Amino acid sequence: MKTLVICSGGLDSVSLAHKVAAEQTLTRLVSFDYGQRHRKELDFAARAADRLGVPFHLIDMRGIGAVLTGSALTDDVPVPDGHYTEASMAATVVPNRNAIMLSVAFGLATAQGDEAVATAVHGGDHFIYPDCRPGFAKSFQAMQNHALDGYANVFLYTPFIDAPKSAIVTEGARHHTPFADTWSCYKGGDMHCGRCGTCVERREAFDLAGVADPTAYADPDFWEIAISRKAAC
Repeated sequence: MKTLVICSGGLDSVSLAHKVAAEQTLTRLVSFDYGQRHRKELDFAARAADRLGVPFHLIDMRGIGAVLTGSALTDDVPVPDGHYTEASMAATVVPNRNAIMLSVAFGLATAQGDEAVATAVHGGDHFIYPDCRPGFAKSFQAMQNHALDGYANVFLYTPFIDAPKSAIVTEGARHHTPFADTWSCYKGGDMHCGRCGTCVERREAFDLAGVADPTAYADPDFWEIAISRKAAC
């Protein structure tokens, strides 16, 4: 199946790109610049496309991102520390982000003759992000079936949607994903902070998967505090 992968440059989407390259026909990687403070992730996506030998499409959504206000990822709002299961992580929601990105990706896939759009949403996203849940994916596919009726059939491929992030690490390792060449941290500093939700989740996933984490963190031990706090709730 000829498959386009939406790739942020993070661990999940780069692992997905390597999985698709090994198991299907990877046609291209697509990234979105929506004005995120951790824009450096896009450089990692571009490197993944180069490494896998496919075109890289960077879609400029900064004008749209500018009006999707209130998120810690795009506004002057502190990125919260802690685990993704904490209510404070709601500050990282960018309204309708995935719906917008997927709509663009489906249009691009259709124009280029691709058969599927792959995205790396996973089970750990469900608590905070409504546009990462199975119900959303099912509804989005139904909407696209109507939108492209009689013109094209494009499948939404979400292999991790019910899986924990640790399973992505396991799958990524199986397909030789260079984890050190991925970026997760929402704070976008010189190195992974080790404290924000995505850093904590990343560190925990490697631990649960039993895979060595090659990531350098500014605070390498905070994840254990965050996990303990979550367990005590």
